Amino acid sequence: MLGDAGSLGLALFAAWLGSRPATPERSFGYRRAEILAALANGVALVAVAIWIVVEAIQRLRDPLEPSGGWVLAVGVAGLALNLGAARLLHRRGSQSLNVQGALRHVLADALGSIGVILAGAIVLLTGWRYADPLVALAIAGLVLASSWALLRDSVAILLESAPRDVDAEAIGRAMIEVDDVHEVHDLHVWTITSGFPSLSAHVLVTPDADCHGKRRELEQLLEERFGLSHTTLQVDHAPSGAQRVELGATLPRKTPLR
Repeated sequence: MLGDAGSLGLALFAAWLGSRPATPERSFGYRRAEILAALANGVALVAVAIWIVVEAIQRLRDPLEPSGGWVLAVGVAGLALNLGAARLLHRRGSQSLNVQGALRHVLADALGSIGVILAGAIVLLTGWRYADPLVALAIAGLVLASSWALLRDSVAILLESAPRDVDAEAIGRAMIEVDDVHEVHDLHVWTITSGFPSLSAHVLVTPDADCHGKRRELEQLLEERFGLSHTTLQVDHAPSGAQRVELGATLPRKTPLR
C-alpha cells in the first residue's frame, strides 16, 4: 500500500507538472513529465518484483510459520483498497501513460492481494508453510508482466520512436501518392506525450504546383487517415526538369521518397 500511495502521488505530481504552460525555453512545456513518471512506476514495479522474489527464496530455504489469520485479514484489506483505487483510475478513461502506469501498479497489487488471501486461506486450512513464499513468487511474476508494457511504451516515447499504432511507411506512401508531390524526405513521426503524436517532413512538389494548397491537402490527409493533427510540413518546389520517380513496391528506409 505504501507502493500504491507513492505511485499515485507521483502520477498526480506528474499530471500537475505536465499541465503547466509552455515557455519560450520549453516550447512543449512539461508534457514529458508524465512519461518520466510512467517510466519510474515501471521501474518501481520491477524493483518490487525482485524484492518479493528475494524474500520468497529466503522463506523457501528457511520457512517461517506465518499467521494465517493476519495474512488473510491484510489480504482482504489490501484488495478492497486496491479495487477502490483502480475503480477511480479506470473511471477517468484516460489514455495517459502516466495514469495507465498508476493503474497497472494498483492492479498488480490487487492481484497480489488475491494471492495473499489465497496463501492465508491455505495456511489456515492446511498449515502448509510453503504456500506463502510460493504464492509470492507467482505474485512477482504478475508484477513483472504488468511492468513490461509500461516500460516498453515509456522508453519508446522517450526515444522518440513512431507510435505503435502508426505505420510510418504507410504515411510516406500516402503522401507521395498525392498528385504533384515529387519527393518526401526527412519524414519523422514521434510522440510528445500520451495522445500527442507529431509529424514533420520536407516535401517537394512539381514546379507548377501550389505549395500552400498542397500543404493544406497533405495536412488534411494526415489528420483524416492517420489522426495526426500536429504536423509541420516544409513544402518547396522541386528543381525544374527533375522527373518524378514512381514509388516502388518497397519503401526505401534511408533515401527520400519519390
